[in-house]
Amino acid sequence: MSQSSSIIVTGAAGFVGYHTALRLLARGERVIGVDSFNSYYDPALKEARAQALERQPGFVMHRLDLADAQGFGDLVRESGARRIVHLAAQAGVRYSLDNPFAYERSNLAGHLSVLEACRHNDIAHLVYASSSSVYGDRPLEGSGFRESDAAIMPVSLYAATKRSGELISQSYASLYGFPQSGLRFFTVYGPYGRPDMAYFSFTEKIMKGEPIEVYGEGRMARDFTFIEDIVDGILGVLDHPPQRGGHEIYNIGDSRPVGLMDMIRTLESALGRQADMVMRPMQPGDVTSTYADVTKLNRLCGYSPRITLEEGLPRFVRWWRDWRGL
Repeated sequence: MSQSSSIIVTGAAGFVGYHTALRLLARGERVIGVDSFNSYYDPALKEARAQALERQPGFVMHRLDLADAQGFGDLVRESGARRIVHLAAQAGVRYSLDNPFAYERSNLAGHLSVLEACRHNDIAHLVYASSSSVYGDRPLEGSGFRESDAAIMPVSLYAATKRSGELISQSYASLYGFPQSGLRFFTVYGPYGRPDMAYFSFTEKIMKGEPIEVYGEGRMARDFTFIEDIVDGILGVLDHPPQRGGHEIYNIGDSRPVGLMDMIRTLESALGRQADMVMRPMQPGDVTSTYADVTKLNRLCGYSPRITLEEGLPRFVRWWRDWRGL
């Protein structure tokens, strides 16, 4: 699906941004990547993603902090892009306990910069990343968390900034009319993933023979969603913008929650090693479970996740072994 104008992807050197940009390029789009390359986790991984993208025709990377509203606005104006996929953010619940202003800068000031650039440059559709964390700490029940459910009890600063972004986007859609779609991601995993995520850090420690800390004493559950399924949802939403002035929010998840202990057993099987586990209580800001109802996204674009954890984790492990040269 080739378009006359480029698509801007923020956070293009990040996990989800990298895979999204690759898929857009594969279907013939021209992609402008934006990333600040901060040091929240190993910058070498971000550089590797960027280099892989820069080898693709039709891609260019800009190193820019989105909190620089003037700089990002100039980039959008000069690019002529009419669609933006805004995936840049300061991620991580635990990091927010010690570094709150990193979240103010990336998730609030950065999001506002993007909205202002859209407002002044006739953007036809803004797709932006939110998070399942906005639902707060809830039990597994029914058919999952729905977009219409109240999201008013965030238990971490990270969650609060992502919910704030949704509310600010709603106000901009009402005031200025450009269509927006917010995506609540549920525990994304896969090749080129984030080293701070449990599945990634567990892999590193198990292979080094180090103990892993299992928080919530193993009683937590997550809706683990493979990166390819996430990108299917992102592109499906991108291709189906709301009406002028519309602002829609969609869950993107696997809709099959898996217990933390089951995830660890699947990872042990993929690695061919057993984990030495140290049970810990829940950490501040963490939630017991996540569970996506994806009915709304399915109705929009036929979204239906395909990759189970039993298939996805071994695919991650194969990538990880290659990444580490093992």
